[in-house]
Amino acid sequence: MKVFAAVVDSGSLSAAADKLDMSRPVVTRYVAELEQWTGARLLHRTTRRLSLTAAGEELLPRCRQMLELAGDMQAVVRHPAEAPSGQLRITASTSFAQAQLADAVAEYVRRYPAVAVDMVLLDRVVNLVDERIDLAIRVAAEIDPNLIARPLGVCRSVVCASPAYLREHGSPRGIEDLAHRNCLTHSYFGRSLWNFTRRSDGSPASVAVGGNVSTNDASSLMHLARAGVGIAMLPTYLAARLLRAGKLVALFPDFEPQVLGMYAVYASRKHMPAALRAMLDFLAERFTDEPAWDVPLPLAA
Repeated sequence: MKVFAAVVDSGSLSAAADKLDMSRPVVTRYVAELEQWTGARLLHRTTRRLSLTAAGEELLPRCRQMLELAGDMQAVVRHPAEAPSGQLRITASTSFAQAQLADAVAEYVRRYPAVAVDMVLLDRVVNLVDERIDLAIRVAAEIDPNLIARPLGVCRSVVCASPAYLREHGSPRGIEDLAHRNCLTHSYFGRSLWNFTRRSDGSPASVAVGGNVSTNDASSLMHLARAGVGIAMLPTYLAARLLRAGKLVALFPDFEPQVLGMYAVYASRKHMPAALRAMLDFLAERFTDEPAWDVPLPLAA
């Protein structure tokens, strides 16, 4: 597998042989043995270029993951009592990373200085294996049961607007008024249906909303709301600071927006690197069902 990955990275069998200090026939034999073991051709080889077959495209990221795990196993055996080390690739939404995760990572690397963290900020769901991601922080109503996920806590939201918007347009009298207001929406969710639970009896309620601005980034929604463009539903991890400062005003204290789960998603429980295990424990301790950004959180009348 190491030879196969080196061939792909180097672009040729000869270059891989030089990199690995092997003869070209040995490199060729190793690739052939891997193809025989998998039962599929992995490389298109011509006199001028080398490229991956469809089977090779599928196998390469999995080979890389297994090589990383093998390296970690060797490190654990050689240095069993040492602190976590190595590299972690973590992905999260841009808004959560900027508002909360960056500070968490800063504390983590202070605690474990031998770990290098590569933060990949994407406002989409990634394939952990294909994109070589060790850990993904996801916020969702539910997680695909085929994924390995550790609950980290909850993500609450708040419907809010700026004081300037409310002075100009007045406060909505109830959640049904949202259907007639300029609501700033998140384009990732498609048709915007805002879901609530009535605090008094737990009954559900929903309102279809729309407006003149949508975006795939929650931070942009927050800035638009603060600028007085309209009403937004924002995660409290992002809006809490502005709510406490009075720059945004929370609406509808009798209704709670849908509460989502926050999960740490990773590829495998087997041979988990020490750095990943330490990160999972660290995040579970930091992000709870009562995260710091929610306590105390003002609710407007």
